[in-house]
Amino acid sequence: MARSHLTLAALAASAMPGADIVATRPISSGTQGRYDSAVLSLRTGDEVIVRVPTDDEAASEQSLDLVALQALTAGVRSRLPFRVPGYEGQAPVGDTRAVVYDFIPGTPASLGDITADGATAGSVGAAIAAVHTLPTSVVTEAGLTVNSASQLAARSRKLAERAAATGKVPQALSTRWALAHDDSALWQFQPSVVNGTLSPESFLMVGDHVSGVLGWSGLAVGDPAVDLFWLSSAATPEGAELVFSAYERALPRPADRQLRKRARLYAELEIARWLLHGLGTRDQGVVGDAESMLASLASSVQSDLLNPLSTDTGQVMAVEEVEALLDRTPVRTSSTADPASRITED
Repeated sequence: MARSHLTLAALAASAMPGADIVATRPISSGTQGRYDSAVLSLRTGDEVIVRVPTDDEAASEQSLDLVALQALTAGVRSRLPFRVPGYEGQAPVGDTRAVVYDFIPGTPASLGDITADGATAGSVGAAIAAVHTLPTSVVTEAGLTVNSASQLAARSRKLAERAAATGKVPQALSTRWALAHDDSALWQFQPSVVNGTLSPESFLMVGDHVSGVLGWSGLAVGDPAVDLFWLSSAATPEGAELVFSAYERALPRPADRQLRKRARLYAELEIARWLLHGLGTRDQGVVGDAESMLASLASSVQSDLLNPLSTDTGQVMAVEEVEALLDRTPVRTSSTADPASRITED
């Protein structure tokens, strides 16, 4: 049973000795039921948020997030055009813990916000570029994961091959993915600092501006495309194009010409991952959903087999279905594997 916001306030008081809590309210947006959360008002006028994991995966994710937040020092944060949660304290709760962060005002974005009609897309693109521009020493000095391009290519290939070996992936897709992994030019990129677990809900919006970014458990050196794959499900192709364009303009270096192709590949492989999750958990409902999405995806890419994941490939629509499924069914997260490789982990 979910903890009440009054119970959470008591835990926060234990985590922050001396804090004078004067009001509390529940909050659930962006947590997808994986955390019990509440916002607390302090007599100083500040607000904090307390979160308690509701399962082991969320607890592991929270631990990784705390390590990443420590790596994002005040100097690093000053380089970002948005706020990152600050750690305020913690208190034990049975086998897990309540963690208190400063509260960042804003509303989690959604895929529907990524359109050509507003400035949201541009702000999101610039925010992602700011992360990718951070020096890699942010990650290396914290002892976090550092991946090479060849490691990420091998991991992505292995995922595709594992899915194909089930016999449930249409041959058209198996061929498409194999050609992509054989294309050495696709994997000639410079790894950068990545958030590793971005989704639309990661971005807190105040109006059309990104006020904060939540969820840093996947902080690592990895493929920049891992932070952009979700754009394959944007409300409109024009909205996704605006994000990519703003991202490329904000980079201090020339943009990776193959970035969009790898992002699209990662989006398609999310469905393969969903299939493997269903088989691993023996959930026939998930397996059936994944097979249906793979069949739809195969139909949409038939004309692209001779030019695998080329820049003129049509938008992949099936991934949006994956997002809806992930909202309904618990799945593995980056907390249980290499956090930098959410799209391409083994």
